[in-house]
Amino acid sequence: MNQERVFKVLLGPHVTEKSAMPSGASSQVVFKVATDATKLEIKKAVEQLFEVQVNDVRVVNVKGKTRRTKNGMGRRSDWKKAYVRLVDGQDIDFAVAE
Repeated sequence: MNQERVFKVLLGPHVTEKSAMPSGASSQVVFKVATDATKLEIKKAVEQLFEVQVNDVRVVNVKGKTRRTKNGMGRRSDWKKAYVRLVDGQDIDFAVAE
C-alpha cells in the first residue's frame, strides 16, 4: 500500500466516551475511515502508520442524522468507523507531547 493511500484511508481517531470503554481492557482503538476503505486496507494502514500489529478489524457504516434547518430538512453525511483490536501488549497513544 502506498503512503498516499494510507493517509486517505485513516481520517483520524474517533474519541468519545463510548469508544473509550472497550479500549481499556482489550487494547482497542476506534478510527474514522474513508467510506470506500476495506478491512485489509485499514489493517495495513494502521500497521504502517503506528508500527503496531493488528489482531482484527470491525467496520461500521454510520448513517448521517436528519436535521431541521431554517431552509427545511437537512442531512449530515454518512461515514464509516473502524474498531481496530491490537495484539496484546501493544497500544497507540494519541496524547499530544508538549
